[in-house]
Amino acid sequence: MRIHIATDHAGLQFSRLLNQHLTDAGHEVIDHGPTEYDALDDYPAFCINAAKGVVRDQGAGIPALGVVFGGSGNGEQMAANKVVGARAALVWNLSTALLARQHNDANLISIGARQHTAEEATTFIDAFIAEPFSGEERHVRRITQLAEFEATGTIAGKGVDG
Repeated sequence: MRIHIATDHAGLQFSRLLNQHLTDAGHEVIDHGPTEYDALDDYPAFCINAAKGVVRDQGAGIPALGVVFGGSGNGEQMAANKVVGARAALVWNLSTALLARQHNDANLISIGARQHTAEEATTFIDAFIAEPFSGEERHVRRITQLAEFEATGTIAGKGVDG
């Protein structure tokens, strides 16, 4: 599988470990940066590029997922979710990693590099990558509603304010 990763200075060391871990596991890793430490770097472009890579690959039929991370993971998730078609979930334990795939068909996860050990984060990422989407009708319906809102600014018959 192709895995797109991105971070900021807070997760740079972890990104190097993750890149090696994922490569050793047989994945193709696309690292969207940064490549060197800069305490004043800005995560949005890195994370947006990772999300764009995932969405583009999936649209082309290439199996792909993404991992973005920073100090808390919050801003990185917000940045990734600005990309149409990205469904980035903030993950803080094994259960949220699994549910992100099972229920939300998340195509990216965000993790706080300052909130977890590298071992914990790697466990979450491995579980996320291995877990399939359940395909249950209720989950498909909800994801379809999110895509409808993303495309039109409303969800037909669901009372979204204009």
